[in-house]
Amino acid sequence: MNADQVAILRALLAPTGWLDRTSSFARALRRSARTPNGLLIVGSETAEPWHMTAHLADESRLAGIPELAPTLVRWQPGPDAAPHLAVGLDRLRAATREETLLVVTPEAASPELLERVHDVRRAGATIFALDGDDPELDELAHEALPVRPDSAPVSFDAVQHLVSSAAGDDGDAVGLRYAARYPGRDNAVTGPGRGTLRTRLARLLDTVSGTPPD
Repeated sequence: MNADQVAILRALLAPTGWLDRTSSFARALRRSARTPNGLLIVGSETAEPWHMTAHLADESRLAGIPELAPTLVRWQPGPDAAPHLAVGLDRLRAATREETLLVVTPEAASPELLERVHDVRRAGATIFALDGDDPELDELAHEALPVRPDSAPVSFDAVQHLVSSAAGDDGDAVGLRYAARYPGRDNAVTGPGRGTLRTRLARLLDTVSGTPPD
């Protein structure tokens, strides 16, 4: 998903309230990230948040916000892993009140993950959770964005794009940029009889990216 597609997605989601939710979460994350290398990101034992880490790293570089550059914390880094991929769970034990932990997992957090998040919070760090609707994890977090599979209009992966993009955004009007760049396309995907929001979003993104329709 490129920058234009993210902008379109954000513009179309604005009426649903999801743009406000993801933007609010992203702004809070950006305010919380105060020190370089102080934004830690961790997933579950079986799903490491590679995409979210890469997106935030890109936004940090493009927006000139070094504090937003994430440190990926891995459950079992390989012995030959590159330095930026070799950060293990000991990094969580060393977390301080000046740092932020972002937990990204579409599945329910395991008891061990919950325990580690609890320890990080007890050390004074700020906790953010982007999850697939996990009440226990959300209760531990200072800021939580649950993405319920049965009700969210977009996928968990798309929400990661929205949050990372908004974290590095300068706050200009995405909807206006979209309307100026793609005049007339909004009606083509939001008019009556066009199917669910997921279907309309997929159709528009396919049109912009040049993917042939089914």
